[in-house]
Amino acid sequence: MEISGKIIAVLPMATGQGKNGTWRSQDYVLETADQYPKKVCFNLFNDKIDQFPMGIDDQVNVSFDVESREYNGRWYTTVRAWKVEKNAVSAAPAAPAPSFDAAPGVGEGSDLPF
Repeated sequence: MEISGKIIAVLPMATGQGKNGTWRSQDYVLETADQYPKKVCFNLFNDKIDQFPMGIDDQVNVSFDVESREYNGRWYTTVRAWKVEKNAVSAAPAAPAPSFDAAPGVGEGSDLPF
């Protein structure tokens, strides 16, 4: 699955010790640019945090998996990102707006009466 939007929050990193060693988890909140914007919290885990650095106001495309797990009779859902691509922001200046000061052909020897 994929979603695009702007990073609006970077939550504190969580770390811990598991049966396979130390782990790190970082949550980010993305806001879509739809007519009715949605906020989605997604997660990067371990080496993906370093592989896809991002900050607030970055425009990104996020590829993710959704997974749920049960713990003590409650279900928890995680949106786990596996790829993040930053959108390139155009640094080129916008094209100049056309000038409407004079009608085309005026003063250029046209046969138009005005």
